[in-house]
Amino acid sequence: MRSVTVRKGEPIDRALKRLKTKLDTEGILEEMRRRRAFESPMDEKKRKARSANKRNKVKWRFTNKEEIPAAAVTPSEA
Repeated sequence: MRSVTVRKGEPIDRALKRLKTKLDTEGILEEMRRRRAFESPMDEKKRKARSANKRNKVKWRFTNKEEIPAAAVTPSEA
């Protein structure tokens, strides 16, 4: 179970925000929402495909950064 210790003089709102952030980064809130209702196998495949697509877009954007500017310049622009 995840926990957050309340520091001396810290408002409860701030500690709750830290807890929510920690749960969100670990994916616990998303999993809890997902398990709340039944998900058909087709919906599960769609969800996993969407998340894989997002991951691949981000990965591609950061791995091919060097190649894009060289290919984008045409002889007429130079």
